[in-house]
Amino acid sequence: MNKLILKKGREKALLRRHPWVFSGAIQSVEGNPGTGETIEIRDAHGQFLAWGAYSPSSQIRARVWSWEQTEEINQTFFQNRILQAAQLRDEWIDKTTTTAYRLIHAESDNLPGLVVDRYNNTLIMQILSAGVEHWRDQIVESLASLDGIGCIYERSDVTVRDLEGLPERTGLLFGELPKQPMIIKENDLQFLVDLATGQKTGFYLDQRDNRQFCRGIAKDKSVLNCFAFTGGFSVYALAGNAESVLSIDSSEEALHLGKENVILNRGNLDKTEWITGDVFDELRTLRDQGRQFDMVILDPPKFAPTAAQAKKAARGYKDINLYGFKLLKPGGVLMTFSCSGGIDAPFFQKIVADAALDAEVDAKIIYRLNQAADHPTHLPFPEGSYLKGLVVIRGE
Repeated sequence: MNKLILKKGREKALLRRHPWVFSGAIQSVEGNPGTGETIEIRDAHGQFLAWGAYSPSSQIRARVWSWEQTEEINQTFFQNRILQAAQLRDEWIDKTTTTAYRLIHAESDNLPGLVVDRYNNTLIMQILSAGVEHWRDQIVESLASLDGIGCIYERSDVTVRDLEGLPERTGLLFGELPKQPMIIKENDLQFLVDLATGQKTGFYLDQRDNRQFCRGIAKDKSVLNCFAFTGGFSVYALAGNAESVLSIDSSEEALHLGKENVILNRGNLDKTEWITGDVFDELRTLRDQGRQFDMVILDPPKFAPTAAQAKKAARGYKDINLYGFKLLKPGGVLMTFSCSGGIDAPFFQKIVADAALDAEVDAKIIYRLNQAADHPTHLPFPEGSYLKGLVVIRGE
């Protein structure tokens, strides 16, 4: 059996059940494990710690599959883990009002590097680690055995695969992909999603609860939705009887789907405005025009995937929040988010506070928001809690 031996004292994270082993913690590798193969992880004294997937190209040299020495990593193992993840969603997702949700959330579902989102009866699968790549066929077989699955489509077209030494890949794995775009339901609203070419796996499922929150406070408000993508927050604001909604995104195609989504939900297009352009530039233009709004929503893409990029990314977050505050009417509501894993919640709050200071406004946090329940965070793995949101009121 191939073995990975840790340096003395470097087993502490594993004893706390954190699932990553970094290259700097390794004393030696016994045997000749291939990329993604299962490897036995032991401490410097030879004591068993875990079974992991070996990734020679990554700084995360191994990701833990199991902490039980007697457990075998095989088809049955993946079948059981996938069923456990599905059962959790059965308990926490109301299938009568919502047909799109995250089925498997990687490390937080004890399947590191595997992301699977369900859209109606179609699964979109992302393989982000060498271990999942190694067991790809068995995982697809297990997913296909779930009730009601008609299609599995791979969207492993993400740059993080470079860190694992894996090429990007997309394509059909099982069944037949429905005609795109297709309609899904979320909180009884409907959305067109393009599973084959849309951002992420087609829709930002992690914001489901936060969109619903927006719906509840949007009544009679003028709303500015930045980084609008296909208009998720815009549709919810209109469903909450917003007075008007201005949506900005760099993708004309995404905004076209946004308009279609408004129509799909019988929203009033006359209450909407759509701007295709760079959000930073458009925010400056709106400021120079003296525009102001009752609600500003800032849901940017990932500026800092890792902590090493946090300092540079902080400038971008500060700038958009500075403009957000300047565009808010006194008493207005700012809903601001960061999905960057490299920026933790205290740092994000500091960035927003600095933006308010530079904008010369007084502001208070009234709610903290995060990802929906189908994106759980395993307690030993705080990195799983990546989405941070603040609901901030500008002083009068």
